Amino acid sequence: MTTITTPLITSSRSTALAVRNTHDGYDACKTDDAIDLEIDACSSSSAEEDDVSQNNISEQILSLATPALVSLAIDPLMTIADTAFVGRYSAPNDPYPLAGLGSAAALLVFSFYVFNFLATATAPLVAKARASRDEAGAKLVGGQALTLALVLGSALTLTLLIFREPLLHVMGTGVTGAEADHYGEQFLTARALAAPAVLVCSASNGILRGYLDTKTPTIILLGSNVINLLLDVVLVAQLKLGPLGAGIATTVAEWIAALCFLGVLAGKLPSADGEKLGSNAEPSELGNIVPVFKLPKWMDIRPLVVASSAVFLRSIVLQVAMSSAAAMAARSTAESDIIASGASSSVAAHQIALQLWLLCSFLCDALATASQALVADGIGREDADSVRTVSRTVFSWGLALGLFLSLTLWIGTESSFLIDFFTADEGTRIELTKLLTIVILAQPLNSFVFAADGVLQGAEEFLYQAKSMALSVLAAFAVFATLEYTPFLGENDGDTLVHVWLGLIGLQSMRALTSLAKLIEKQGPIDLLGLDGKASITT
Repeated sequence: MTTITTPLITSSRSTALAVRNTHDGYDACKTDDAIDLEIDACSSSSAEEDDVSQNNISEQILSLATPALVSLAIDPLMTIADTAFVGRYSAPNDPYPLAGLGSAAALLVFSFYVFNFLATATAPLVAKARASRDEAGAKLVGGQALTLALVLGSALTLTLLIFREPLLHVMGTGVTGAEADHYGEQFLTARALAAPAVLVCSASNGILRGYLDTKTPTIILLGSNVINLLLDVVLVAQLKLGPLGAGIATTVAEWIAALCFLGVLAGKLPSADGEKLGSNAEPSELGNIVPVFKLPKWMDIRPLVVASSAVFLRSIVLQVAMSSAAAMAARSTAESDIIASGASSSVAAHQIALQLWLLCSFLCDALATASQALVADGIGREDADSVRTVSRTVFSWGLALGLFLSLTLWIGTESSFLIDFFTADEGTRIELTKLLTIVILAQPLNSFVFAADGVLQGAEEFLYQAKSMALSVLAAFAVFATLEYTPFLGENDGDTLVHVWLGLIGLQSMRALTSLAKLIEKQGPIDLLGLDGKASITT
């Protein structure tokens, strides 16, 4: 049996008592008490090593998660900045610009997120290949991911531009009114041009995570967020271009970020760590990571295609649920015979609450990013004990983060800061107040779900997660239908928007239960409770 340890996490150790030269097997210089003292000393040393190992794991997780937290939060911050600028610089009591942006943003979140496999599937594949010292394999996967990002991004741009009108109507602009539809089409047209850039950023992020570099994405995305903010000031606040200006600002910022990522991976620009990738790293005989413009062999791309397909299916199912929620928000007041402005207020409130939800989710996903890379690294080195320890530590930090986010949102709501920051429209404020309570209470659950996602993705349990997501969406629809259409649970009580959000809580609850089942499975890849008793994987 071979015990393999990783330099990232030292979790396997051996202790032995020194055997000195003795006479007839007995050391006359050592009494039984002395032997007991030596054993106690070894036990004490072992306990100290446990503490050191735990601290080292926490340090490794935080060193990856802290910059990842910033980079993951930056993308939703762009949309939040757009939402805030459009909401604040629209005419008083005019919800139509924000409603149009909300419907278009929900469609874009769906469109971009379903291709999240470019990061989610790429990161563990690159990390596992790198940990097993297959550098050529790691760079090959990276190049394939970039090529896929450019091809799919270009196809997505054409699809969004050609079918923008019917797609926006599906998202509810046909209900919220012609003005909201007009604003939504402006925002969607501008943002659709950024699809290849968004997917390249996603793939590049996954590649860099596989190399345990979360600092470089943070710097690039932070810079792009600053550019977006400055352009929002000029285009939305000064030139009064509304959703169109917000869309142009974000598109320009995302293309700048994509070009920076490609420059780092191609060795033309420096990376933050300067060790593995970038112009400041040691030149490699295997070359740099660039898009692969030739048809690869099936065996070469099979791991990426299989993993990507499962993650794609999972993302589709999740985004169908989220987009259905946005569409139901648009119809919630219109179907109650309230004028279109009432429907626009519901969509606007849903958009604000959803962006806050997504921001908190991305913050929680920072821990998932760290665990994904470290779990894949441990599995690549066949160190099962390290995988379990990383997972347990991530869940501890996740609980703390979830409680912190709940407290922060509660303070922001009670002080009216959040509501005042996003909107001055009275109808939107009323609807938003109801939703913020749900968002606040859901954060600890949210943090567990995203931490579990990272651990299971690191173990490449993509197919299981796709099946779990399908079951979770069914649970969400069941919760919504029960609340909306069961007479004694709220039929015709006018709280359709609240029911939509309680359905989302049902989705997250089922995701948590199914993830926990796989995490504690005795023969599973994580075995969180250590039921199988393995400290390492035998070879």
